[in-house]
Amino acid sequence: MSNVSNSSSTSSAPSRLQTFPLGFPWRTIDPFLFCVHHVDDYPNGNDALGPAASLEGREIGNDFAGIDGWRMYHGDTVPGFPQHPHRGFETVTYVRKGFIDHSDSLGATARYGRGDVQWLTAGSGIVHSETFPLVERDSPNPVELFQIWLNLAGADKMAEPYFEMLWDEDIPRFIETDESGRTVAVTVIAGEFRGRRPPPPPPRSWASKADSDVAIWHLSLDAGTRLVLPPARSSEAVRTLYLYAGDSMTIGDERLEASTAAVIPSDHDLAIEAQSAIECLVLQGRPIGEPVAQYGPFVMNDRAGIEQAFDDYRRTGFGGWPWTNDEPVHDRGATRFARRPDGRIDTPSDQAESPSN
Repeated sequence: MSNVSNSSSTSSAPSRLQTFPLGFPWRTIDPFLFCVHHVDDYPNGNDALGPAASLEGREIGNDFAGIDGWRMYHGDTVPGFPQHPHRGFETVTYVRKGFIDHSDSLGATARYGRGDVQWLTAGSGIVHSETFPLVERDSPNPVELFQIWLNLAGADKMAEPYFEMLWDEDIPRFIETDESGRTVAVTVIAGEFRGRRPPPPPPRSWASKADSDVAIWHLSLDAGTRLVLPPARSSEAVRTLYLYAGDSMTIGDERLEASTAAVIPSDHDLAIEAQSAIECLVLQGRPIGEPVAQYGPFVMNDRAGIEQAFDDYRRTGFGGWPWTNDEPVHDRGATRFARRPDGRIDTPSDQAESPSN
């Protein structure tokens, strides 16, 4: 989605934890390349599934200003990210509110959201569009999502493009309620938490390696609640916690303030406690430990790989663009689904309706 260069270093603060402020995008550490949290309070939708509101004053095509609490991003009619290429890494897109309409150069397409995750291996190259259809005519259309870029090992950078759908209904959620009715909730997108494991990632993902110890957890804690994070399996795993909502929390015996990330111990049980209601994202993984050469949407191991990616994209378009416009959307009434390049259709397990698009 957002085409922003990423730094994987951290800076020390007057604390035993390595901490750094949240920016845009969030700073990440190998094997992660990029993480961004999009929150937009979109208004009612119009007939074209765009905002039923004036676009005056916005830089259409590059609208990141957040006027009135929402952005068109690179979209023209519908908010989102029209067709753009990727090679050499993966995107993990976790949608908490709203929908994404996906279309790609392989002929695959999907609508997902409201708790779903799409895990896409760009591999040797794919062009895709990610639009945010505003399907509600008579009420607002809030959108909240995380997009995480996970690097691929050099041996897998030219893997065949592929995606998995992790439907909301199949993603483990661990919830505890104390005697006062306060709750702690964990959503397990990758890795394991107290024996709960989500559906597997794509087969060539770094997360699919037995010793990579990749974990992606979303944590929600009411004020005054406590959660013990289990140790990682690998002694080399690096674990980063992003406190993106709420005022403060403690990690062990150290305090973490709002809008701050911390590299936290992963080799033993670690208690975290919320001073206010908080929400966090945790990214963990054993580093790939290979050179990273990144230029915009291409991530390879050296400059020659980047130059080859541009040359291949100019020559082949990574399969071309089979859709009639750069930012396709499905019908307003389309249900959640994913159509593969071979025509196979996946739907959530509890969704009986067929997609209309």
